[in-house]
Amino acid sequence: MREYVTDDIIYALATPWAQSALAVIRVSGEGCKALLATRFSRPKSLKEAGNATLVHGYLQDEAGKKIDEVVAAVYTEGHGYTLEEALEFSCHGSLAVIKEILSLFSQLGMRSAEGGEFTFRAFLHGRLDLTQAEAVQELVVSQSERSRALALGRLEGSLKERISSLKQQLMQIMAAVEVQLDYAEDELDEFVFPRTQLVDLIAQLHHLSETYQVGKLYKSGARIVLAGSTNAGKSSLFNLLLKQERSIVSPINGTTRDYIEADLSIEGIPIRLYDTAGLRESSDSVEREGIKRTERLIGQADLVVFLVDSTLMGHVPEEDERTLVVYNKSDLAKPPKGKLAISAQSGEGVDRLLHEISTRLTSGFSVSADELLIIESERQYQLLNASEEALGRALALVDEDIPLDITAVELGEALDNLGQLTGEVTPSDILETIFSGFCVGK
Repeated sequence: MREYVTDDIIYALATPWAQSALAVIRVSGEGCKALLATRFSRPKSLKEAGNATLVHGYLQDEAGKKIDEVVAAVYTEGHGYTLEEALEFSCHGSLAVIKEILSLFSQLGMRSAEGGEFTFRAFLHGRLDLTQAEAVQELVVSQSERSRALALGRLEGSLKERISSLKQQLMQIMAAVEVQLDYAEDELDEFVFPRTQLVDLIAQLHHLSETYQVGKLYKSGARIVLAGSTNAGKSSLFNLLLKQERSIVSPINGTTRDYIEADLSIEGIPIRLYDTAGLRESSDSVEREGIKRTERLIGQADLVVFLVDSTLMGHVPEEDERTLVVYNKSDLAKPPKGKLAISAQSGEGVDRLLHEISTRLTSGFSVSADELLIIESERQYQLLNASEEALGRALALVDEDIPLDITAVELGEALDNLGQLTGEVTPSDILETIFSGFCVGK
């Protein structure tokens, strides 16, 4: 991807490329109001419009023929998303209309924006730091209420403020070291390295980086496979969880011969749920293939919910961290005491099952899933780890009574990594990689 150019006018469709009632087309760059006024039915009103105002009119071609009735949202320089002079046109969502307007903008000499270019300009102009810019894309792709809320918090600056606090604490430690290095021979009080502050800072960095595992779960979700023998109630439970009749339910063994998948959310965690063919010996070649696919899915699953028919009590696998045994048809037969039991027909026990699934998926995390600040970015995770490691090396040097100038190098490396987190010292090729992953129009 070529480097972004920041001194021209760019445009992009900000809504999906599909037929809809309305579409929004964004334009940003110095001089865009004057340029577009030449193709607007009310040129004076558009050129003289103040910040955060709406102007109604028509976009028209060079001959004055109307293309579509639009409403232009006007943002003057220093305002709006990019802090550049910008316009957002709300037009009718006909694909023919959208194509005609985009063609008009191209004819006027404006450039079609690349992925993330609007947010890149917002970052360059200081409206967002890099953690907030990443939160924009994280919010766009969020798959659950919890993921959305966490991304919105980062967009509002929660991570930016935390990083700023960490940097400030580190700079205070570095300042004490620098004073000692610069005035070591002067008559100063005996220097005591602020070890307690350094240890506390390392702990804070570790805690923040550990939230990545939780954030990754809420961002990417988990694969859950419903498995068990034929007629154990897998399809009934699948339909119950989705609240729709997706799988065929029948008393005939082997009804489900291939897996069916669907998305849902369990306590804020995005889930890809699979209903699979019943596990049994079969002479039917089609059913055997379905069973093979079930076995492959079980091997790839983050969690297997193995249903056992309480009325038959067939094969019951041993529970482990990836296998949750659930006794179905508890309304027809009493399951073993203390075991997780449900009725896929009446819904009894399903709330407990969902909570247990959430607990299993979040078990092993060193931080709570209820944290108000959780990171989702692997880049942020790596930089936090690098900062923690550099400070760990600095602490070891202090404890070994190594000269402070060597310790200062490690402290400086940690500060540099924190600067990369917010984008203060991030190399341009890394910036381009980050923003090119955004959807066009953002």
